[in-house]
Amino acid sequence: MAYIEKRKNAKGEVTGYRIRSYCGYDVNGKQMVQYKSWTPPKEMSRTQAEKEVNRLAVLFDEECAHGQVTAAIKLQKLCEQWFSEYAELNHRSTTLQREHLIASRVYPALGHYRIDKISARDIQKFINSLARPGANKRNGNPLSQKTMRHHLSFISSIFEYAIRLDMISSNPCTKVTIPKIDATGKAYRKPEKHIYTKEQAREFMKILAEAPMKHKLFFTLAIYTGCRRGELLGLEWKNIDFENATMMIDHTSNYTSEKGIYSDATKTEKSTRLVDLPPTVLELLRAYKKDQDSYKANLGDKWQEHDRLFTKWDGTPMHPATPYSWLKRECERRGFPFYGVHTFRHLFVSLEIEAGIDPTTIAAMVGHSTPQTTLTTYSHFFADSKRRASNIIADIIEGKTAS
Repeated sequence: MAYIEKRKNAKGEVTGYRIRSYCGYDVNGKQMVQYKSWTPPKEMSRTQAEKEVNRLAVLFDEECAHGQVTAAIKLQKLCEQWFSEYAELNHRSTTLQREHLIASRVYPALGHYRIDKISARDIQKFINSLARPGANKRNGNPLSQKTMRHHLSFISSIFEYAIRLDMISSNPCTKVTIPKIDATGKAYRKPEKHIYTKEQAREFMKILAEAPMKHKLFFTLAIYTGCRRGELLGLEWKNIDFENATMMIDHTSNYTSEKGIYSDATKTEKSTRLVDLPPTVLELLRAYKKDQDSYKANLGDKWQEHDRLFTKWDGTPMHPATPYSWLKRECERRGFPFYGVHTFRHLFVSLEIEAGIDPTTIAAMVGHSTPQTTLTTYSHFFADSKRRASNIIADIIEGKTAS
């Protein structure tokens, strides 16, 4: 309920009113209050003024109750509340680590402003600053498009949280755009996915033939299954069914500076899946297990049992950066193109598309949340596939291909 205070001059005459409405409590448990001042027109009688101020008080109270007038809380305080009440309960550790890093940039720029005072222009100025030289403290370049999107998404999440709590009624981030420049300050062009050709993939398999067994198995699995790096590193022997030639993906292996190497849930619900294994991979898995069992027996008490396929020398889980580092060194040593670990996932999907496999099946195989994700991510490959399909019909009709 709103309260009305009369403001008087030295003669005791009423010159205006102040309406006070309570809006719950802030993150420190302090009751929050909103105020609205109103001065009646000179021609309005005292009775009319009191009737009008009572009407305004009711409207102001409703606005406060529905978040159209926000509580006077600063962005940094709201962010801290969002972390403790939402993000820490719902987000993966790797995501949380990134969000805390983003917050360390947001707080100096916007953290001291009340959320009801932050405009789209304020946020746009902050995002624009990330596109300027020096924003990246490590190399002096602007931040990448992807990193700028992460910053805007973080701020937007905070405002959406405030809307859900009826603290505000709109999100200013919807009016903000990402500057169209790349990390070098030039006009941004969406980078093409670097994917090995079939000939390069065959050449890489020759490189793997001479690789240490753990790297041979890791990258063979990456090529033949399209699994993510964390999914492969999280594999345990109980996930491998030799009899039915399948592999269960039900968790991942990740790393943060705070937690070290740890197991986590899969990226999405659909990422938990059963993967079929071809005979070539099964044979390699059997050979790898035999080698690992022999190595464990020789190491004795120094071996720490984690049931992981991919380990360090003592049986503890392999660091997520290890496959990347080995691949980079090996590609440089042999003069072979280096596109990173994730390119083997792209290779798997591109070959499935080329083989005519439908998006729904591919999405299930690689653990995409929906077939639409597959269609969107690999739209250019599907476009090429459609063109080839159209040409096949033309070739058949025109007698260029045997029916």
